[in-house]
Amino acid sequence: MPITDLLERNSKLYGDEVALVEINPEIREEQRVTWKEYELIQPTSSAYYRRSITWSVFDEKANRVANMLIDRGIRPGQKCAVLLMNCLEWLPIYFGILKSGAVAVPLNFRFTAEEIDYCLKLADCDVVFYGPEFIGRIEDIAGHLKDKMLLYFVGDSCPSYTEDYYRAASNSSSTAPKVLVQDTDDGAIYYSSGTTGFPKAILLKHQALSQAAVMEAKHHNTCKDDCFLCIPPLYHTGATMHWFGSLFTGSRGVLLKGHSPEAVFSAVSEEQCTIVWLLVPWAQDILAMLDRGELKIEDYKLSQWRLMHIGAQPVPPSLIRRWLEYFPHHKYDTNYGLSESTGPGCVHLGMENVHKVGAIGVPGYGWKAKIVDENDKPVEKGEVGELCVKGPGVMVEYYNDPEATAEVLKDGWLHTGDMARQDEDGFIFLVDRKKDVIISGGENLYPVQIEAFLAAHPKIHDVAVIGLPDKRLGEIAAAIIQVKEGETLTEEEVNKFCVDLPRYKRPRKIIFDEVIRNATGKIDKPKLREKYNSTRLVEEQNKG
Repeated sequence: MPITDLLERNSKLYGDEVALVEINPEIREEQRVTWKEYELIQPTSSAYYRRSITWSVFDEKANRVANMLIDRGIRPGQKCAVLLMNCLEWLPIYFGILKSGAVAVPLNFRFTAEEIDYCLKLADCDVVFYGPEFIGRIEDIAGHLKDKMLLYFVGDSCPSYTEDYYRAASNSSSTAPKVLVQDTDDGAIYYSSGTTGFPKAILLKHQALSQAAVMEAKHHNTCKDDCFLCIPPLYHTGATMHWFGSLFTGSRGVLLKGHSPEAVFSAVSEEQCTIVWLLVPWAQDILAMLDRGELKIEDYKLSQWRLMHIGAQPVPPSLIRRWLEYFPHHKYDTNYGLSESTGPGCVHLGMENVHKVGAIGVPGYGWKAKIVDENDKPVEKGEVGELCVKGPGVMVEYYNDPEATAEVLKDGWLHTGDMARQDEDGFIFLVDRKKDVIISGGENLYPVQIEAFLAAHPKIHDVAVIGLPDKRLGEIAAAIIQVKEGETLTEEEVNKFCVDLPRYKRPRKIIFDEVIRNATGKIDKPKLREKYNSTRLVEEQNKG
């Protein structure tokens, strides 16, 4: 069934139950608003500490958005962009777009005006919903946008060149639109991370969105009584597709604005969250504060918290071992995926396989996986090759980019660009991104392996390993190390710690600095390489 049917079902079955909660820790806690007040006064998302809506209100608001778009001439297949920070309006707008038969196009809220303009053109967008945080960026490109597409402002003090979303939606019907949405219809366009230039537009069918909802619920045994804490940005498949598990089961979801350890623990405690998805740096921050005694488990109600899972990047096994020391009752799962595979889950560890921490796991529900060499031939177990996946969530294409599509889609298999190996039990271990492999003196070095080793050092908070050019070896491994707060660490100590690594894998350059990560928590290696290649060039020039 199309993903919109799940929302309508929940409205009928659980209409008066809370579907979504939004919490903004930067606002005083006294500023709360009930779903009835929210329905009446339509407050902006930045004005209140806590807001919530029921399933029936959620569905009605989605219907109003759908009818609003239809009344303005938007037809099935047209593209509608969403440029909002995480807020209570985000998902009703997203589902309203889908209910109209249009295609939802979430945009990264970190995009510059130039990137926004590029992505709107690439996806052939006809509508943009945007919030107050983006007024300046939209103004920079509004000159040609307003003549080509509808602009809806989601906030107070609507700019003159934009339509007021609240006013337009409130004047639209709250009944379900008479649009037949099918599994085979185009549903959404998500954008790649864009680490190699401007991002690619990833086109997904409704059936891909629906399978993500079923898969998420099955992987994590999500039930009606669960409560999912959603922290990552909703424009990313890693957030929306995990929340789809709550949609599938009719359970409550909490949108947390911010990810400080105190905010996470407070939200889990106050809302009695049972499932939390963290990025590696957020888990690291929590552990660091627990280690320093600045965060105390006994100050919060956390006993109901049953599952912590991580995705978006390789997870150091040492991090999970430390986590389970503080939370021995927690289940744990790693979710691997790409936006090209409708987000996380095409490979997952499985909550019962904590003994295999370090692996990304086995093919997810409904998925297949294989590891191939440069000739697309399967490699033997234990050998390194490129990970390929196949399943109901594989993208249709890179929209408007047939050449890039042909490079990664072959006979229904998605070539991920990730290097991996499979052990004798069938568990897949991520080795590294294909483009991040370091070739030093003819040897292949996989930064993820070196990072996992260094992450076990008790004084290291975060670490990234990149290749830097070298006249003799071609490349050398350089470790950028972020030391834990209050600790000191020397290059000599790091080198001594690395004696247990094979000599060729040991980093030949140690750099103490902050590890740069992108919005989804992944180490931003292109930026690191750019930064330290420039630094190395200057050093060599100074030596000369």
